[in-house]
Amino acid sequence: MVYFSSYNIAAISISAALWGVLNSIFSPIFFQATGLPFLCDAIGFSVLAVAVWWTKKFGTAIVIGIVASGINFIINPGGIYFLGFIAASIVFDSFIWLFGYNRSFKGRSLTVGIIGSASILSAGIAGYLIGVFFMPTAALTNQGGVLVWAGLHALGGVIGGAIGIGLILTIKTRLSIEEVEKKFL
Repeated sequence: MVYFSSYNIAAISISAALWGVLNSIFSPIFFQATGLPFLCDAIGFSVLAVAVWWTKKFGTAIVIGIVASGINFIINPGGIYFLGFIAASIVFDSFIWLFGYNRSFKGRSLTVGIIGSASILSAGIAGYLIGVFFMPTAALTNQGGVLVWAGLHALGGVIGGAIGIGLILTIKTRLSIEEVEKKFL
């Protein structure tokens, strides 16, 4: 039996491409303009939330993180920091798996609590790893240290989680998953 169906693979591919391309193009511009690192988190965790809801399978976020990293490195070879998001994708997938996919998306409050927590935790971990392993010491000191850096990424997790949760709840309110599958697949 095949683990990922063709529509799972399509959701993973589209999500990874969306995260990789949008991050490669817009996150460096946003960072140069503001000095704030959270656009990549906002893009990534909104994409991960929707994709994991769509597939409800362990490994979805991990594969998206790996493929999005590859895309990021092709478009932006200097973006080595993106390796932190592979770790974040693993944490995100594991967190949702721990709580259970059906439970995580069963009701509005559970979706908000579990997906929101997973996004914030994962983004904070990404920021911490990026700060420790990839940030120059002087730049990190100017930003307030590794914990401030992790907190800024966690803020991106709040934004991305809120966008992803909003999309999930809107789609669930509007259509059942069976209707979504019939309409789009």
